[in-house]
Amino acid sequence: MVSPQFITEKALSLADVQRIFNDVEKRDTQLNYLSHKAKESLAALTILSTDKKEELSKKLMGLNLTRLKDEHVMKIIDFLPLTMDELKVVLQAYPLSMPKKDQELIVALVKEFTP
Repeated sequence: MVSPQFITEKALSLADVQRIFNDVEKRDTQLNYLSHKAKESLAALTILSTDKKEELSKKLMGLNLTRLKDEHVMKIIDFLPLTMDELKVVLQAYPLSMPKKDQELIVALVKEFTP
């Protein structure tokens, strides 16, 4: 039996996942059922372009918030919270508490990038 091993673990945004699906579809010419359903679900979401995603990621990491990690940044980029309540909902899955000032900085930065 095959036992795969993880080489690296990296948080991906929805834009990265969409790019990977496109690359796999070009390579294989046809996706299997589950991959096709996942790609359809991605198409229904609002996703930032790769350039904007990278820029927003750099700016969020540039805030130098001690508790904010890559996986948190990717979720913020995926859901683009426009209010502090939305930010709390996005980050509630993580054991993370942030001061109100930091939350306001994040929301203000995300508002610059919303379409």
